[in-house]
Amino acid sequence: MSLTRRQVASAALAALPLGAAVTAPAHASGRRPRTLYIAGDSTAAQKYADAAPETGWGMALPFFLHEDLPVANHAVNGRSSKSFVDEGRLDVVLASIRPGDFLLVQFAHNDEKTADPTRYTEPWSTYQEYLRLYVDGARARGARPVLLTPVERRRFDAEGNAVPSHGEYPAAMRALAEEEGVALIDVQALSLALWQELGVEGTKTYFNWTETEQDNTHFNPPGAIAVARLVASGLLHRRVLRPRDVRRLDEEIPDSWITWPPATA
Repeated sequence: MSLTRRQVASAALAALPLGAAVTAPAHASGRRPRTLYIAGDSTAAQKYADAAPETGWGMALPFFLHEDLPVANHAVNGRSSKSFVDEGRLDVVLASIRPGDFLLVQFAHNDEKTADPTRYTEPWSTYQEYLRLYVDGARARGARPVLLTPVERRRFDAEGNAVPSHGEYPAAMRALAEEEGVALIDVQALSLALWQELGVEGTKTYFNWTETEQDNTHFNPPGAIAVARLVASGLLHRRVLRPRDVRRLDEEIPDSWITWPPATA
């Protein structure tokens, strides 16, 4: 099953090395344009040639944004809200971010790993505490934080209903966003609705299913493009971005636009 671009739009209403970021083009005035930063995990991260066809949604997000709003994708495979901070990666983002920029924050997949103390956070305490570091850090630098609930995994019950997999983490993030007055894009709810529309078989064409792997967490190019469309639509709907900041929300995006650079050393 394949959805039209308008169906996807209606459903909506990175492993960069430490310190790396996308270089923003200079304006004719010489001023650096606003930049959209991403802090997150493997579902958003840049992928390289050795991982193809796995694709992070952050790789596709620029297709939906005006060229004067570049994306600096700092999302990294395997990180939680805690380990991203503990490794100094948030410090790197905050050293670069400027007034007028945006910081999209999406974590939970690895925060859920109870057996790993370097990554685990508890939804209603440490998870919220770490998320506040991103929110406060961005605001202190004049940038706008945006919280994104975690994109859903491909999971269905026996009746073919798409079911959530992130426990209390999305609810904890929603509560924090309301408490702190932070814009929130409910990617969990949006993606769950999209997986329900696609169904058990249709979702296989959006996830990293290959002859040797059946991955129900990470995306292939169509899936990354679909999730990036949800994010871009949410940024517009929540008035984080202006109409002139987004583009192609109802247009077909060819899978061939996704490319994987050579793996880094």
